[in-house]
Parts: sequence; structure tokens; C-alpha cells
Amino acid sequence: MQTSIMAKEARESASVIKHQLAKNSDVCKQVAAHLRELDPAFVLMVGRGSSDHAGVFAKYLIEVEVGIPVAAAAPSVTGVYGSQLSFKNGVVIVISQSGRSPDIIRQVEMAKKGGAYCIALVNDETSPLGEIVDAVIPLSAGEEKAVAATKSYLATLSAICQLVSHWKADEALLSGLEALPAAMEEVVKRPPQLSSSSLADVRHCVVLGRGFGYAVSKEIALKLKEVLSIHAEAFSSAEFLHGPVTLVERKLNIVNVAVRDESTEQHLLQIEEVSKRGAKLHHLEEYVEGLHPRLLPLLTLQRFYLDIEQAAQDLGYDPDQPPGLKKVTETV
Repeated sequence: MQTSIMAKEARESASVIKHQLAKNSDVCKQVAAHLRELDPAFVLMVGRGSSDHAGVFAKYLIEVEVGIPVAAAAPSVTGVYGSQLSFKNGVVIVISQSGRSPDIIRQVEMAKKGGAYCIALVNDETSPLGEIVDAVIPLSAGEEKAVAATKSYLATLSAICQLVSHWKADEALLSGLEALPAAMEEVVKRPPQLSSSSLADVRHCVVLGRGFGYAVSKEIALKLKEVLSIHAEAFSSAEFLHGPVTLVERKLNIVNVAVRDESTEQHLLQIEEVSKRGAKLHHLEEYVEGLHPRLLPLLTLQRFYLDIEQAAQDLGYDPDQPPGLKKVTETV
């Protein structure tokens, strides 16, 4: 079986992140110093697709570690309705692979006009987005040819972690980042957690996580749709019990995204509850002893990307060219 571009790029993630962390150390220190001086009242995340999902991870990380509220932008407020918002004492972090989508650029222009300090996490450093923000943190993932983003998404999470670790002056998280590439390489060598045999008859599923597990569950659900044509929706495991849990009575497939951190006990109680109700569970969790718990979701994603790529090939899908999708989507 021929190795896909998606698999090749996913396996590059560890080396990409190792290079990125070394390259961005100074710029992250500078931006973090400015953020401490600015002492913002809030942060607004801007992104679409996988970039928007990375923003959910950033929300959890900034709120938990820095204590500043984070919200997600609604680009249509500017792009469709033409409204101008006030961003006094606010920070906008925009995430984009291409840095070229018109609605994202318009959102940043509006934010700057409203007084925001704007930071871009972008893979294409020559993009128009990089020219209008106050600071650029390069993802440095290199060209990504597969439609389904892998290394660029993981590089986005590591960039967020590096920025926040300097912002908080968190030596434990900084040390964890140094160990992250080797931990990812270890996970690449481990056996799959999902297989074509377990997913062959799955047409609909729910992806459940809590806290940082939920933060990456949205990306996992998107990739199940893109790569395997499985209708998947992400929920917080706590939120799922408030209504949607009735779906379990129909023997619903549930992907359990477990993270060994402060959320573990409550999340496992909720997973036990859906199991008792008859859910068919598929478990995702990767763990390397001693690695900082905030980085564990990156290990789970590293293994997950490789698993669904292999499952796609086994089931006759082309993981590099999902039908109806293209690499750069420009919305207005």
C-alpha cells in the first residue's frame, strides 16, 4: 500500500515542532513580555475550520493558565453585517494556515480599528495577514499538500503552548515543550487505537472529551468527517448528559477522548454512564510518563491522524483528496 501524503506529513509533526520551538523562542518571549505589560481584559480568537478548533484549545490554555477570559470571534459580524466592535484593552489572536481568507483578514482589520493588539499564528509568513497584525508567530510547518491538516494543526497547538508558557513564565510547561518532540516520535511507533475493522460500519458518532480533551475533540470530529465520511459531532462529556445522551439508546458509537489531568475523574464518570446506557465506545488516549498534562492532547492527535489515514486506505478512501474539499478555502 502506497504511503499517503497525509501520513507522511503527520509523521513530520515532531521534527516540525522541534524546529518551530527553537525558531520562535525569541519572538514568543517578546510577544509575551508585551502581553504582560498590556495586561489585557480579554482575548478574542479568530479562525475557521481546524484553525477555529485550535482556538478552542487556546481558550482552555489561556483561561486555565493565565486567568484571562477568551471568546471566539464571529467573522460574519463584520463580513456580513458590517458591524464595528470595540476592542479596548483587548488582544486578538488569529490562526490561519494560508493567511489569505478575506473574512479572516477583514476581521483582523476591524479588530485593529477597534483598538486590539493583534497576533497572527500563520504558516504562510508572506501572506497578507502577516502584514496587518502587530506580531507574527510562524507555524513553520512547511508546505502542507494533503487537504486534511495534520502537522500544521499540531504546530499551531505547540505555538500556543509556547506563547502561553512565556506569558505565564511557566518553567514546567517550557520544559515539557522541550520533551514534546521525542514523546511524539514515541507515539508514532505505538500500535493504532482506531482501526478500519472498528470503524467500517460506523456512519454516525459522537466525540466526547472534557476540558482539554473536549478542546481537541472538535478537530477529531472534523477529521472523521473529512477523511472517513463519518458524521461526527463533538461534545463536552458533561454537556452531553444534558439532552443529547438520549441518542445512546440507539447504540450510538462514541469516541472517548481521555486526557490524564484534572478532568479525568469527572470525565470517566460520564463515560461510564454512557457505557451503561449501551454506547459502543472507541477509546483515544496517549500518555508519556512525565510529560506536562497540557501537552498530552497533542500526543493523542498524533496517533489519531495516523490511525484514520490507515483506516481510510483500508476502506477505499483517498485520505489526500476528500471529495468536495480543497486546501485553501476563501470565505467572505
